[in-house]
Amino acid sequence: MLYCNNMTQNEALEILKMGHNVFLTGPAGSGKTFVLNKYVKHLRQKGTKFGITASTGIAATHIGGVTIHSWSGLGVKDKLSEKDLKKILRKSYVKKRFNGNKVLIIDEISMLNSFQFDSLNKICQMFKMNEEPFGGMQIVCSGDFFQLPPIKINGDEKFVTESEVWNKMNLKVCYLEEQHRQQNDCLLDFLNHIRQNNPEKARETLNTFAPNQDKFSTILTKLYTHNADVDAINNRELEKITGEPVIFNMKWSGNKNVVDLLKRGCLAPEKLALKKGAKVMFIKNNFEAGYVNGTLGEIAYFDVDDGLPVVSTYSGKTIKAGLATWTIEEDDKIKAQVDQIPLRLAWTITVHKSQGMNLDSAEIDLSKCFEEGMGYVALSRLRSLNGLKLNGINGMAFAVSNEAVELDKKLKLMSQTATEELRKIGAPKVSEKVSRKIPEKKFNCQICNRPIGHRGNCLWCNIKNKKLIEK
Repeated sequence: MLYCNNMTQNEALEILKMGHNVFLTGPAGSGKTFVLNKYVKHLRQKGTKFGITASTGIAATHIGGVTIHSWSGLGVKDKLSEKDLKKILRKSYVKKRFNGNKVLIIDEISMLNSFQFDSLNKICQMFKMNEEPFGGMQIVCSGDFFQLPPIKINGDEKFVTESEVWNKMNLKVCYLEEQHRQQNDCLLDFLNHIRQNNPEKARETLNTFAPNQDKFSTILTKLYTHNADVDAINNRELEKITGEPVIFNMKWSGNKNVVDLLKRGCLAPEKLALKKGAKVMFIKNNFEAGYVNGTLGEIAYFDVDDGLPVVSTYSGKTIKAGLATWTIEEDDKIKAQVDQIPLRLAWTITVHKSQGMNLDSAEIDLSKCFEEGMGYVALSRLRSLNGLKLNGINGMAFAVSNEAVELDKKLKLMSQTATEELRKIGAPKVSEKVSRKIPEKKFNCQICNRPIGHRGNCLWCNIKNKKLIEK
């Protein structure tokens, strides 16, 4: 089936600015994070209070946020009891986040399961004292169901699309398809065959493409799909280089717990040991300096004046790696900050830690794939098939979820409808854009008939008595 009227990044941004609940999706490299960052900039300029989160720490650092589990107080639970909910509602620091908050952004939504999404909805409704989905806040979800699946807790995790609240949100789907990572038509065809659950076509495309294997002798990073001890492997490779390492220690400031979250989320090591000739990877975007997350190279030398490492990239650039900063902000205030050289050793890296990276080349062994979508995630990090050295594949290498395939078709159609609607009315002028306002439904306590949230002995009676009487 052919889909026309593909939505552009600017059109997705316009829909976001109109205040709709939005699911921003599309293949890897289609610019989802770029659009999110544009919308965050818009919200800051308008002075709108918002929460910026992701399902994983690594994804959260890419957008300057925290995990949704931390932001909402949900944590990682296999069930949310009345006792759990009562405990969350008593956390003053979580309550402060909800006070006046208008927008909640959740990146990498595919890793949340339906239970967690419904639990998050309940928490939002209680804090906002509003029975509308997520308490009436604008919800912006982003992700791709072909990529990272829900984290397994009970063993029967379902996509958030099967949650009770999903179909009540009146979502606008923004499906981005314009490619900003892959530069090679063969790779795009290859990845699309995988997304369409056509592994045979994917194999045919791969077999007809023969990159020059001779150039792969020294420059490749090994991408592991399984839990290899990549730090140990990288350190062993570093030890093979003669000479003493130059050490760069991370510096940090802010709330200890938030700092710890930031340290775990960003890829920067607390203690970075480098030598001349070490294979390294940039782990942050800095377009002005000439590198992006995933740029590969080797340490050429250390600057004689400031001691900073100078990297000779495999694309031919020479870049001095200065200190980079990662922050977590809340209410326009920096809650935590870490500073480190934006490099890590890059002989090996796991697929999980390659999130958001753009790799010119990689050596990938897909013979140990054990989950649907794992091969697709690894291969979609690449810019071109010219940079792929494939050491092996198994039956799961090109497999994706049948559920994701069927869901993808529906999401494309929903996006097409949203695109057509937007083009009919035309993008509203800035002066015409108004905040999305949903009338709040207030409730009375079933015990004392006073408004929920009153002071008194039955402050939490809305938890004990699930049936609320609408005022």
